[in-house]
Amino acid sequence: MMRGEARSFAAARKDRAADIDRWLTDLFRTAGAQPYAREGRAGPGPKSGFPDERGAPGPNGIGGVALVAVGSLGRGELAPGSDLDLVLLHNGHDDVARIADRIWYPIWDSGIGLDHSVRTVDEAVKVAREDLKAVLGLIQARHIVGDPELTRAAREAVLAEWRADSRRRLAELRMAADKRAESSGELAFLLEPDLRDSRGGLRDVQAMQAVAAAWVASAPGPRVREAYEFLLDIRHGLHLVTARGADRLVLQEQDAVAGTLGLLDAEALMRRLAEAGRTISHSFDATWRTVDRLLSGPAPRGRRPLADGVVEHGGEVVLARGVSPRKDPTLVLRAAAAAAEAGLPLAPATVSVLAAQSPPLDVPWPEDARAALVALLGAGRAAVPVWEELDQAGILVRLLPDWERVRHRPQRNPVHRYTVDRHLIEAAAGAASFTREVSRPDLLLISALLHDIGKGWPGDHSTTGEVVARDIGARIGLPPADVEIVSTVVRHHLLLPETATRRDLDDPVTIARVAEAVGSREVLELLAALAVADGNATGPAAWNSWKASLVSDLVRRVRSVLSGTPPTPAPVLSEEQAALARHGGGAVRVNKGAVTVVAPDRPGLLWSAAGVLAAHRMVVRSASAASAGSTAVIEFVVVPEYGTPPDPATLEADLRLVLAGRLDIEARLARRTRSIRPPRVPVAPPRVTLIDDASSTATVVEVRAHDRPGLLWKIGRAFGECGLDVRAARVETLGAEAVDVFYVADRNGHPIADEEQRAQVREHVLAALR
Repeated sequence: MMRGEARSFAAARKDRAADIDRWLTDLFRTAGAQPYAREGRAGPGPKSGFPDERGAPGPNGIGGVALVAVGSLGRGELAPGSDLDLVLLHNGHDDVARIADRIWYPIWDSGIGLDHSVRTVDEAVKVAREDLKAVLGLIQARHIVGDPELTRAAREAVLAEWRADSRRRLAELRMAADKRAESSGELAFLLEPDLRDSRGGLRDVQAMQAVAAAWVASAPGPRVREAYEFLLDIRHGLHLVTARGADRLVLQEQDAVAGTLGLLDAEALMRRLAEAGRTISHSFDATWRTVDRLLSGPAPRGRRPLADGVVEHGGEVVLARGVSPRKDPTLVLRAAAAAAEAGLPLAPATVSVLAAQSPPLDVPWPEDARAALVALLGAGRAAVPVWEELDQAGILVRLLPDWERVRHRPQRNPVHRYTVDRHLIEAAAGAASFTREVSRPDLLLISALLHDIGKGWPGDHSTTGEVVARDIGARIGLPPADVEIVSTVVRHHLLLPETATRRDLDDPVTIARVAEAVGSREVLELLAALAVADGNATGPAAWNSWKASLVSDLVRRVRSVLSGTPPTPAPVLSEEQAALARHGGGAVRVNKGAVTVVAPDRPGLLWSAAGVLAAHRMVVRSASAASAGSTAVIEFVVVPEYGTPPDPATLEADLRLVLAGRLDIEARLARRTRSIRPPRVPVAPPRVTLIDDASSTATVVEVRAHDRPGLLWKIGRAFGECGLDVRAARVETLGAEAVDVFYVADRNGHPIADEEQRAQVREHVLAALR
């Protein structure tokens, strides 16, 4: 289908279900069973061997039979690659196996997947009593052909037991949903979501429908049904693109699937998918709160005051009697803050009233509105679900219009676990734990909420974010001096982690430039707290103990400069490293994921050690190299490609061999390279940048490339072939991308000044990475 071509996938699914129904009806007839005549038409003839309209046995004494659709066919949601789920119900006659074979075999011969069963009504009810999948199928079963009384009897009996045993069965349903979410993740935030099983996916809506069938909560509303239809459309497009049944929307298919839906590209598709997933997740959570409340018995009566005009009632936060949002523009933020601080949900009806009746806040905001926003963010993790409530109701974009640009915006790389907007509230929630460690906790929370707000605009998000943060700061009524602090923090929110992991902290230029950019200890402490909150909210690949120690060291050094006192020098070698250095010609210490290499300093040591690790199938996640006199210390953070790490003694032996020139590491790595599959999707070409103003004693070379085994070894060898020595290095792997920074000097210990030589270095490194 061409992009933009109008087509209703829902209509196509309906048409396919109707075609399948007709085909199955024909198969049923050829198997010896004919459909029952409707009122005013003759029933099956006496030779058919099947019952008449009243269900009485025919002359051959064969009981009733019915073909029933469950699953996607039963719901009328059959996508192009969907399997058929069928149940053949019968009254217990001996010939049912032959009838079943004459239906099942043509389906198998057609190549369509089939999940089938043959049961009496009593057997179907018994299976449904213990099998969750069976009961979910039968409560939404659809009669296709045969005796409709059998289908009606089975559905009614199953539904009756489902409702009578709802306390046990709904607990089972919830447990199944939790297991799916644990194994498949959250649809809205995944790079390659499972449309069916992820949290916020198709099965969560079907679970809500099952709850409604138990008469415990209402059926999903129109917004959820719209989101559900969109997921069905995506799955429909995915089946067309892949020409097979599939539920996982992988990266390489996303642009093509977007085209089938008339969307611009994968970015537009994933943004709408995130919105649909969050809509479903939000309703799913509300459904289970209703289930818990109804099944746990009547809630305690009474209302507990939480804030002005806000009370707790029945385990939810509601408005006090007689309070109207129309007369109190700040009430919406005050209620949200009270809910977060109490760790309670806002009642759905209350959210609806606030969304419909709250007037716009004055601009700039009054002080009590800004205080309520800070209180909401300061509640920490409890703020996240309340923030989601405001977002789902459309309240956030009215309070902060710039929020619309980051709302549901995907971050299409494996480092980020959330969409931009969810990442921002997660970072603010994480920053709440640092409010007692900074002099301006309010500005920390606001800066955390806004630090990536520039991602909704073209260009570098830190630069654009500074501009947007100024506008929002003025909008919410911050004094000009505070607006300046917040915008500075947003502008430089990556300064500390990027400098700590990509620059030599022993180089005075590094510390001086950070101190100049930060300007004050107040901003420095805000940036330090935000670095931790941002990293933790991003994902495990973005923050770890290695990065935390580097940032802490950088903050210590910059704080000393800002205070006018020289920093206390860090120990050149730790006690453990010094013990390793006394070991002699090369020592290795492996401690879980940390590998320390201490050896006599010499050109090529870093990339030689990296080559040994790669040869032993160790993936380098990060590395730092430094020299202490004649001794070099290299710290690697590694993970095995699979299995357990190699024996440290074997690593040390190979390191000694490669240093002595008696191990052909190149040949070993070449054999490994030939066995490695290329990336599944196209990757950006590598980039090599020489940075002039980062050091006065060395040339800083930044290499960005798709990570693969032996990458660090290839880069280091290229430097060696150019006659350069690596004095220090910072190596970091973010998901599948490597960001490696090297401080290099020529054989005389000088930076590279000659333009021709600089170009040669760039081209030589690029050639090594091709």
